[in-house]
Amino acid sequence: MQAHIKRVEAAMDALKKGKMVILTDHHDRENEGDLIFAAEFATAENVNFMLRHGSGVVCLALPRQHLQKLNLPLMVPLNESRQGTGFTISIEARSGITTGVSAVDRAHTILTAISETSVAEDLVRPGHVFPLQAQDHGVLERAGHTEGSIDLVRMAGLTPAAVLCEVMNSDGTMTHGEQLEVFSQDHDIMRLSIEDVIVYRYAHENLIATEASATLPLESFGEFKITAIEEKITGKEHIVLTKPSKNAKDATLVRIHSSCVTGDLFASQRCDCRQQLLYSLEEISKVGGVLIYLSQEGRGIGILNKIKAYSLQEKGMDTIEANECLGFQADGRHYYIAANVLKNLNITQVKLLTNNPAKLAYLKLCGIDQVEQIPLPAFCNPQNQHYLQTKIQKMNHTFANDFLHQINGV
Repeated sequence: MQAHIKRVEAAMDALKKGKMVILTDHHDRENEGDLIFAAEFATAENVNFMLRHGSGVVCLALPRQHLQKLNLPLMVPLNESRQGTGFTISIEARSGITTGVSAVDRAHTILTAISETSVAEDLVRPGHVFPLQAQDHGVLERAGHTEGSIDLVRMAGLTPAAVLCEVMNSDGTMTHGEQLEVFSQDHDIMRLSIEDVIVYRYAHENLIATEASATLPLESFGEFKITAIEEKITGKEHIVLTKPSKNAKDATLVRIHSSCVTGDLFASQRCDCRQQLLYSLEEISKVGGVLIYLSQEGRGIGILNKIKAYSLQEKGMDTIEANECLGFQADGRHYYIAANVLKNLNITQVKLLTNNPAKLAYLKLCGIDQVEQIPLPAFCNPQNQHYLQTKIQKMNHTFANDFLHQINGV
C-alpha cells in the first residue's frame, strides 16, 4: 500500500515542478511506458526530449468538456482500435507557429489548446499535435495512459491536461519491463504504474453512495441492518449487512462475499458459496460484524458467462481454465469497494472470514493494515471436490480444515 501511495506522491511532486514521469500500464494490456508532463509546463525543450528519447506520438490528453469547448470531436464515430484510445482530430495553433512540426511549434500549440481563454477558432485542423479524450472518471473507468496522466495532474492541483509520448527502443520496438527501468535510471525520470494511480484514488476518494437502509430480521441469525450502496462511477449496486459488535475494542469480524445466484439462491452443489455465506452469517450473528455482499457473479464475468463456464467444466475444464477459455481472467474481481465500505464505517481493524488471500491484499492496499485472516472450513461434496482443489492449487486458497488430507484419504 505505502509503496503505491509513495510513488504517486513522488510523481505528483515531480509534475508540479515541471518534470516528466514514466507511466506504465499492466502487462496484460499494452505493457508499455509513456513519458508524461503537465501540459501547462510545455516547452520546446521537454517536447523535443519526448521526440528524441520517447520516439512515439506526442499527444495531448484533455477532459471531454475542454475538447467540446474547442469543438474537437473524436477522430472516428466508431473506435475500432485495440485499446479504444480516444484520438480526436489533430490540431495546430492558428498563429504563432511556422510549419507546426517543430518542438517549438508543438509546445506553442499545446499551450494554446489548454488555455482557459482559447476558443475553437484559435486552432486549425489537422495539425501535428494529437489530442486524446480522457474518460470522465479517469483510471477507474479506463485504465489507460490518457486517463492516468489526467488523474495525476488533476490530483497534483494542476490544469487537467497532460502531454504524453510512448517510449520506444532505438531499434523501433516498444520499450517494456526492465528496458523501461533502465531508461528511467539513465534519464533520472521516476516511474510509476496505472495500478498505483488506481490504488491511490481508491485509498483517498469516497466512491460509494448509501442509497437506503432498513432493519432486516433473518431466519436463524437474528436482526441485521441492511444497507444498499451504489458505486458512484459504475452505478453497480451492492449490499452491506451489519450487526453491532459486542466488544467495540475488538477487531471487527468481516465477510466479503461475491454474489452467487446458483449457490446462494438455488443451493448449487458445484461450489461452496452458500455454505460460506451461511457460516459467515452465523459467526457474525454471535459477535457482531459486517457482511459485504458484492455484485460479482462468476468471479466478475456475469451469470451468462458463468453458465457458459459451467458447460466447459462439464467437458473437463476446471473453473479457471473455463473462464480463461471464454477470454476472461482467472479471477476478474477486485475488492476496492469493500475497502471503501469499511473505511466509511470507520473500521480499521478487521478479522476477515476468507480463504482467499487476495481479499486481504486489497484491504491492505487501501490502508486497512490491521487485517487477520480467519479461514473458513471446506464444505466439500462429490460435485464440488475438483472446484475446491482448483481453488487451493491454482488460487492459493487456504481452509480451516485439512481439505486435501481428507479427500486423499491420507
